[in-house]
Amino acid sequence: MHMRECDWYFDVISPFAYLQWKTRARLAGRIRLRPVPIVLGALLEHWAQKGPAEIAPKRLQTYRTCQWRADRQNLPFRFPPAHPFNPIAALRLIVALDASEAAVDALFDAAFRDGRDIADPATLAEIGNALGLTDVATAIARPEVKQRLRANSDAAVARGVFGVPTVDTGADLFWGEDATEMLIDYLDDPALFETPEMRRLATLPVGVQRGGGKP
Repeated sequence: MHMRECDWYFDVISPFAYLQWKTRARLAGRIRLRPVPIVLGALLEHWAQKGPAEIAPKRLQTYRTCQWRADRQNLPFRFPPAHPFNPIAALRLIVALDASEAAVDALFDAAFRDGRDIADPATLAEIGNALGLTDVATAIARPEVKQRLRANSDAAVARGVFGVPTVDTGADLFWGEDATEMLIDYLDDPALFETPEMRRLATLPVGVQRGGGKP
């Protein structure tokens, strides 16, 4: 039976994307994730947001949450030497490898299973060589590779994606590794999301907006 494919927007900088990718077997029989590498920084810039690691008190809490969730799910997990790191070259490598599952696995495993620096050209060369690329530096510098990553990011913004990981079912977006259970419920019974209260949320008025000033 043909498995329904859903776009899965991700950036290798995200430990939460690693966690969702490594537990994707939970979605088996429902959907298959089609990896779409994007630049989280482009989303944050478009929506005028800060990443969790850019808010000092939130950074440690976020990292501890990732480690805790990985431990609870018996997933090998280790942060790379520094985080956040520059993910662009690693994302371009995934694009150059046609965003295959093997490529996504290899980069995520290096970063968050083995705790390696995937911003390091030598590390990327090793990974790319193992996946069949003889000249990684040339491959990730190709204009079409750079353009595809930009196009992916632009398409994500146009779709309304504001963070990673995000699963696009075609009708709805589900953001965050911790939304996996909600996604499963949605796939099993979409009517759960058509109740009067669920429909009301789409038109709930904004009561007040921050002006940016002090109280």
